[in-house]
Amino acid sequence: MNLRCLPLLLSGLLLAGGAIASDADHVKASQAWIRVMPGSLPAGGYVTLENHGAQAVNLRSVSSETYAEVMLHKSNTEGGMGRMEMVDSLSIPAHGKAMLSPGGYHLMLMKATKPVKVGDKVKLSLRFADGSTLLTDFDARPANTVDGNDTMDHQGH
Repeated sequence: MNLRCLPLLLSGLLLAGGAIASDADHVKASQAWIRVMPGSLPAGGYVTLENHGAQAVNLRSVSSETYAEVMLHKSNTEGGMGRMEMVDSLSIPAHGKAMLSPGGYHLMLMKATKPVKVGDKVKLSLRFADGSTLLTDFDARPANTVDGNDTMDHQGH
């Protein structure tokens, strides 16, 4: 092998390795918001995740500098009783969506490291199965918010 070709070969390998997109590169987050609760009650986090890639991706964990603990939960109703359980991951199908919304999958944000007020932006780091992360700003909304909209809308008054 000609040693003069070695740098060219190594450069090509580095470029090829960089061309592989991570899971986070395929996911777009939208409509991200947090329901701020009074006192030290846990907040709920909601977001729509769209996967533009050809393979399903898995959201594995979420973290934030604003909350000491962030867990992925799922709400369901069994036998007329509402239940909430922690889940290890959330699959986002290829060319599809996963919605974290009230009454379904959602984030539980606990132990705020500083007070979170309505109107604040809270940055959350969404970590996928391949280790890639997607930093997303979540809007802090009032406790009476439903589906990202303030239920105390008084426009007609």
